[in-house]
Amino acid sequence: MSHNAADTVTTGLVVRDAQPGYLPLVRDGLPLPMLVDPQDHKGVHRAFDNLKKDFLRVTGHNPGQQQQSRSKIIIGTYGKSALIDSLVRKGLLNSKELAGKREKFVMTVVRQPLDGLESALVIAGSDKRGTIYGIYELSAQIGVSPWYYWADVPVRKAAQLYIKPGVYTQGEPKVRYRGIFLNDEAPALSGWSKATFGGFNADFYEKVFELLLRLKANYLWPAMWGSAFYDDDPRNGSLADEMGIVMGTSHHEPMARAQAEWRRYGNGGSWDYTKNKAGLQEFWRGGMQRARAWESIITIAMRGDGDEPMSEEQNVGLLEQIVRDQRRLIAKTTGRPAAETPQLWALYKEVQDYYDKGMRVPDDVTLLLCDDNWGNVRKLPERDAKPRPGGYGMYYHFDYVGGPRNSKWINVSQIQRVWEQMNLTYRHGVDRIWIVNVGDLKPMEFPISFFLDMAWDPDRFDAGNLMVYTEQWCRQQFGEAYATEAAGLINRYSKYNHRVTPELLNEKTFSLTHYSEFDSVVNDYKTLAMEASRLYYLLPDSLKDAFDQLVVFPINACANLYEMYHAKAMNEYCYVRNDRKANDWADKVKACFRRDSLFSYHYNHKIADGKWQHMMDQVRIGYSSWNEPPRAVMPTVRYLPEPATASVPRVFVEADGYIAMEAASYAAAGSAPGVIWTEIPDLGKTVSAMTTLPVTANLGDNTALEYRIRMKEKREAKIIVLLSPTLNFNGNRGLRYAISIDGGPETLVNFNGHYKGELGQWQARRIIESVSTHSLLPGEHSLKIRFVDQGIVLQRILIDLGGLKPSYLGPRESATQSPAN
Repeated sequence: MSHNAADTVTTGLVVRDAQPGYLPLVRDGLPLPMLVDPQDHKGVHRAFDNLKKDFLRVTGHNPGQQQQSRSKIIIGTYGKSALIDSLVRKGLLNSKELAGKREKFVMTVVRQPLDGLESALVIAGSDKRGTIYGIYELSAQIGVSPWYYWADVPVRKAAQLYIKPGVYTQGEPKVRYRGIFLNDEAPALSGWSKATFGGFNADFYEKVFELLLRLKANYLWPAMWGSAFYDDDPRNGSLADEMGIVMGTSHHEPMARAQAEWRRYGNGGSWDYTKNKAGLQEFWRGGMQRARAWESIITIAMRGDGDEPMSEEQNVGLLEQIVRDQRRLIAKTTGRPAAETPQLWALYKEVQDYYDKGMRVPDDVTLLLCDDNWGNVRKLPERDAKPRPGGYGMYYHFDYVGGPRNSKWINVSQIQRVWEQMNLTYRHGVDRIWIVNVGDLKPMEFPISFFLDMAWDPDRFDAGNLMVYTEQWCRQQFGEAYATEAAGLINRYSKYNHRVTPELLNEKTFSLTHYSEFDSVVNDYKTLAMEASRLYYLLPDSLKDAFDQLVVFPINACANLYEMYHAKAMNEYCYVRNDRKANDWADKVKACFRRDSLFSYHYNHKIADGKWQHMMDQVRIGYSSWNEPPRAVMPTVRYLPEPATASVPRVFVEADGYIAMEAASYAAAGSAPGVIWTEIPDLGKTVSAMTTLPVTANLGDNTALEYRIRMKEKREAKIIVLLSPTLNFNGNRGLRYAISIDGGPETLVNFNGHYKGELGQWQARRIIESVSTHSLLPGEHSLKIRFVDQGIVLQRILIDLGGLKPSYLGPRESATQSPAN
């Protein structure tokens, strides 16, 4: 029977809870048996076999173990499958849903499809890819992410699954050819493919093709840095055609030939049509003869050798002649008019200038427009442009090698910008080809998914639902419980990464002195890294590899990079001011640089038991030109030398009505024989604390710390001594210190003698504040704090001159100057 609009299911067909009228797809771990016509396309059979494996992953059982089942899954292509055609003839499928449609699938439950069967889940495709997409849609709905291999996303196990009644379809794709370009693929992807598969061979490409089909893509420009798709492995071309992938070559590789093949078979001739026309034509003829039986889009025209501009004397007229000659070759080798072979002309970089100067190609050729390599669309058709049979395409970039710096290490693409630019593109009638340069493929998983989903249906997206998409994507990868938080992390890291590419980032990018800018962006990343680590800790072990790749690594790696460059900036800032903190910042630069290499080692050798070796080999630190250096180069740092003699005491200067000093920032120290002033690092609320050791020694009358301060004018000063909340353990006598100014009379302070055993607020606050009042004249002064009793632990000294504001930790340490002469 046919179905009407009321029967349409829009949110997926597979559910985990039974309802009346739902068809059991998996019962007690056993999936329904599956049927496919032996005469259906080979690519359909490949996807059919993968669906079997997916059911095994989800349930632990192969489909078919319920041999006595009265229900089955029937899969096939309209016009190619006798099973599907018989259902159409019986009126169980509506032929109008499939006939003449492009890459469409329909999933529905039918009753009594075949003799002996009560019901069946039917997946019917309008053509080969339509059926394949329907198969992989079912895989996704039962719990297998398209990224199960490429990002180690675990499958969702299930013992019971059900099919809702109704018809599920995603219609036809709005963009005809949707794909990716594997580019700039050395050293990461090339190293990984060689270690894993032996190179860019059919074993490697089978994984790529399967991913594309699971993402409902259909188009690929293959890896080409020293590689040649058709030549490196003779299986590659036929495998692509069998599985249903339309092959192309990049914007500067015409006539189905790789640039690397010219190096191999160019017979020493120049890549110059004015000097080597016959050699180039013979080379191109070979490419067309090899690919003519396979589904391809042929790149036409030419650029200079090695993706360079053609020489200035090679003019528009010459390029138009090249196109005419190439089309004659296409017609001759295919035996069909050239217009029947899909072709594109890429208006990349200076080639767009040829178009702007009036060069034209036949209307059946797709004009592949381009962005500026940074995700900003350069040219679009006029809204009232005359329709062209070949239409328009867009070549977009997530990755780029070129000036001012490469951008190829990690994802820096914000889907908000991708949506805005590709929506602009689509609304101007660009719907024949969408292809995006994804570099090494990993770690661009999230924007790849978005780009291809948007290519299928740009009308699905608007400015208000991009975060909803991100949450849906995270739900598929990590499950309902973690989707919202994971989506927030991905959204923020891509926002932060989009501010400036890691390769362009350096110590001068953000301001140290204006608006706390550098501190702010570093803290953004630190907060993000902390939140990602917290969520990672809560995840089940099965999700951690995927979460590490898709969320934690890109956050931690970039957070560390920002910390390193901030430390480099602070090292320079302190060095030129003769501030010895420069040395601490230099040490931090070194620590971050080493940590960066450890992050790469972790990704390459620890995630998924070392599955991704070499995938993080891309250099990102040490650029001095547009291209990366051979190896990472740590930013240079400068150290202030250790003083040969005792350092000149620092003088703390009044500012904003207060002075704040750390206990360890004393100018001089006196002690009795056998008594040692000792700094306890990190004790207390800020930096450290000072005490006397051993705690049983006699302190005498000179065990004191001296601090130097400078006043601007006469003031009444409240001197607040902040001490650790040590109790009066000495028979309740209390602990005492004496405070004096410029060697004058001492004020003796017993700061805890009043303790009676009750809990005081100073204990809960982890601090004792002891206050004394003194009159201070303008100029420099010596402030001395003498310990009368052992067991005192001094953390800080605050001098309130009327400007100290309430806070829990108190202000940062005040600035210092050299002593006055």
